[in-house]
Amino acid sequence: MNAKYNTLKEYIKSLGSVAVAFSGGVDSTFLLKTAHDVLGDNCAALTARSVLFPERESVEAIEFCAAEGIKQIMIDLDALKIDGLAQNPENRCYLCKTEIFKKMREAANKLGIENIAEGSNLDDNGDYRPGHIAVAEQNIKSPLRHARLNKNEIRALSRELGLKTWDKPSYACLASRFVYGETITEEKLGMVDAAEQLLRDLGFAQSRVRIHGKMARIEVMPEDFAKIISVSEKVHDALKALGFTYVSLDLGGYRTGSMNETL
Repeated sequence: MNAKYNTLKEYIKSLGSVAVAFSGGVDSTFLLKTAHDVLGDNCAALTARSVLFPERESVEAIEFCAAEGIKQIMIDLDALKIDGLAQNPENRCYLCKTEIFKKMREAANKLGIENIAEGSNLDDNGDYRPGHIAVAEQNIKSPLRHARLNKNEIRALSRELGLKTWDKPSYACLASRFVYGETITEEKLGMVDAAEQLLRDLGFAQSRVRIHGKMARIEVMPEDFAKIISVSEKVHDALKALGFTYVSLDLGGYRTGSMNETL
């Protein structure tokens, strides 16, 4: 693991300057911290802000950069106006990432920074990731994949570095909660966000609320099944109040990319 970490630092050093696509999640926080340690003022953070991302994620990203003394540029994205994205096609992530990276390239150019890096890791190679096509097309660097670091190694190294995100639950944009082909609206994004916040407030750190029309499909860790059943009435009533007609529990439990299982 230390050999991979050294490989990562050497690779980042070879870039000379880098702007990191920074969401505040486990991977991008570790990447940004490492890049800033290596490059100092030749490193900056680029954070996209849109209805696809909960405001709390932007707040945490801003707080981290302020605490670390890292220059940060906020990039506002009107995601639902990206051509075709609201219809939620199978290449939705590609459409979104392409637009984000174009805006990030403009911001990096203004800073005089040639390279943009994103935080995908070795484990991301196993799922359906159309966003990786955008990464390649836009010439975005992927240092964590270059160093062949996986999620567990990144968490372990984050802990060694004293990063609070080392045990932060995995997160993906709110659009990933929608079944492909279902129209994404700001209203429904808000319903999903509020429903997931409720679950977090109840102690379900790693959870998802997938939306199928007006049905909510809840994913929690299998070891939390008994717990969520114990508060099922509260969860049911709260999600009904948010606008869901039906509230269900997925007996397959939490897993990343469950909407890709139909592809």
